[in-house]
Amino acid sequence: MAISNKQRIAMAVIVLVGLLGGGAVLMSERAKTGPEEAEHSQASRIEKDEHEERQVKLTDAQTKAAGITVRSAGPARLQAAAQFHGEIRFNEDRTTHVVPRFAGVAESVSADLGQLVQKGQVLAVIASTSLSEQRSELLTAQKRRDAARVTYEREKKLWEEKISAQQDYLQAQSALQEADIAVQNASQKLAAVGATGSSSGLNRFEIRAPFAGTVVEKHLSLGEAVKEDASIFTVSDLGSVWAEFAVAPKDLATVRVGQRVIVSSTAFDSKVDGSIAYVGALLGEQTRTARARVTLTNPKGAWRPGLFVTVAVLGEDQNVPLTVSADAVQTIDDQPMLFMAAQGGFVARPVKVGRSDGRTLEILGGMTPGDKYAATNTFVLKSELGKASAEHGH
Repeated sequence: MAISNKQRIAMAVIVLVGLLGGGAVLMSERAKTGPEEAEHSQASRIEKDEHEERQVKLTDAQTKAAGITVRSAGPARLQAAAQFHGEIRFNEDRTTHVVPRFAGVAESVSADLGQLVQKGQVLAVIASTSLSEQRSELLTAQKRRDAARVTYEREKKLWEEKISAQQDYLQAQSALQEADIAVQNASQKLAAVGATGSSSGLNRFEIRAPFAGTVVEKHLSLGEAVKEDASIFTVSDLGSVWAEFAVAPKDLATVRVGQRVIVSSTAFDSKVDGSIAYVGALLGEQTRTARARVTLTNPKGAWRPGLFVTVAVLGEDQNVPLTVSADAVQTIDDQPMLFMAAQGGFVARPVKVGRSDGRTLEILGGMTPGDKYAATNTFVLKSELGKASAEHGH
């Protein structure tokens, strides 16, 4: 039986109504959950994901093997500290610019940049005509003195034997004294510039290290002509360096010579204690600040000149209600975090930090007294957290 156009239209309307009705039922079912429940569910999932991403799973045995100790946050006496930004510089008392003191040409250059040298070690050899002239002057004076001594000895003997006049003897004695003075004068000229009278060549001048240290600058090549006042090497004893920082006028009353400080750097975890050795009496014309410095021992060479540091100048003790170990805090995603003890490991938690004396750190938010946290070797946890985040990202 053929279907008319009216029947086709009626069937299409029935199908359309059915589809609209089913969609309304689905919308009503979804509406029953409510926007608040959906939002809460989503927030729960996000919080769970963040918790998992910030968790480091470790057994008790692994925690112990890593040297991680757990402590409880609580009150402590904190030594107040003022923070200053500074820079490691050469200890100028143990740094020298080596100059030839004679114009000449580099005959040999044995020292290299960065080389450790001992006191008196030959750095280079300069061929100098000026030195040759001074050594020739000394040799001539020595020859004349020898001749004057022979004459003096002869005249003395003749005078004692009543053969010659006393005047001849006195003239020979005076000539010998003048010859001695000429030799001393020529010798002192050479000594004043660090040269000696004896050498394999009259024009060869050996440039030696004034003390044990490191060659930190080198401005000399083989065959190069140099002036007598040119700085050809800089040698510094890096076993001792300066930490210099600027002090504003408002802080000059709290920064004093002899005050204890803690110097640290973001480049590595090491910290070192010291005391202020110098505070400038004048303010810089451009910066309007005074320069202060701390002398640091540097046996391993970790504190390299040019390294930016933070100098914490310590003051009076203060009672602080909530503190943790300063070494416990790690910077993750540009914010300070503590690793809180949790079931099966640790969880990184962001905190708000306050004052620090290098050993103890004030906590202003993010935890409560009694909370247990990882206090030592937390860089291990930070490393493990980074590995877990990378794996999670893949």
